[in-house]
Amino acid sequence: MRLNGHPTRRLPNTLNVSFEDLDSDRLLAEVPEIAASTGAACHAHSREPSAVLTAMGVPPRLALGAVRFSLGRGNTAEQIQQAIGLVASAAKRLRG
Repeated sequence: MRLNGHPTRRLPNTLNVSFEDLDSDRLLAEVPEIAASTGAACHAHSREPSAVLTAMGVPPRLALGAVRFSLGRGNTAEQIQQAIGLVASAAKRLRG
């Protein structure tokens, strides 16, 4: 997994990461319990690499594996840990 964007100068409730050699649509399909999005916010529902992510230096094969997680005030640390576990398990399953 690779962090997309600056490590500290970012919105506190939003995380964009890429999963190398995984298609983000397939990954999110494996975890229906999680509400997340593929790519960048301005590029939803497209199968081309996000122009925003590629302008940030994210290679196209990583940009296609990008997932955007957003948190709200009601999210708990427990929910975050659960999401991490679900996504990690799904990535392992898809990689075989």
